[in-house]
Amino acid sequence: MPTPLICLPFAGAGTSYYHGWRPLCGDRFDIRPGLLPGRERRIDVAPLRDVHAAVDDLLPTLAGAGEVVLFGHCLGALIAFELAHRLVEEPDVTVAALIVSGAAAPGEARSLGATGLPDDAFLDRVAEFAGVADDAMTDPELRELILPTLRADVEMFEHYLPGTSELLPVPITAVVGRDDALVPLGKAAGWSTSTSKDFTLHDLPGGHMYLTDSVERVLSLIDVTVHGKGSGGPLI
Repeated sequence: MPTPLICLPFAGAGTSYYHGWRPLCGDRFDIRPGLLPGRERRIDVAPLRDVHAAVDDLLPTLAGAGEVVLFGHCLGALIAFELAHRLVEEPDVTVAALIVSGAAAPGEARSLGATGLPDDAFLDRVAEFAGVADDAMTDPELRELILPTLRADVEMFEHYLPGTSELLPVPITAVVGRDDALVPLGKAAGWSTSTSKDFTLHDLPGGHMYLTDSVERVLSLIDVTVHGKGSGGPLI
């Protein structure tokens, strides 16, 4: 059976970003994006502003999930990390691996100075640290719809504090863009101190949103991490 791959969103994103991963997974992974309030079918629910509240929201959806792999990019990596700590206490869930993408280690400072800025300055700051502007923000109706959730997510990111100093008994793989100005390789390497199991670090071409052009390579890295090199060859 395919291993459930629980995918957590980066700031402003919903589940739709990960739907395109499904055709790339074959029978290795079952893509299960986590849906937080303030987006898609939960658009009418007030967005959350705290990583730990987001974990509380997601935890019931994973009851009885069996063996899972957690993946998150940027904000999603922090949510995935805290979710992993909670799931290891669940008797009917096993976290096989945690994949953190485009994220500095949990103890790193994350103040970007975006929270509280006027709308235009806020969007400019977000585009600066993401390395790319969101075309949706040029449409007034979409901007009005998306901006509150994006603001809440950025506040969640900037104010994050780890919930525990205990080492996670789960292997961690960190992946970062080679030219990521927000998360240089050294800050991603710091994840090694968050696990009592194996740690691996990979850098791929691109900036903070390297993921957009490297989905196949990331999925292959996850496949090798979870299933091993002898599991039947590359995923893609």
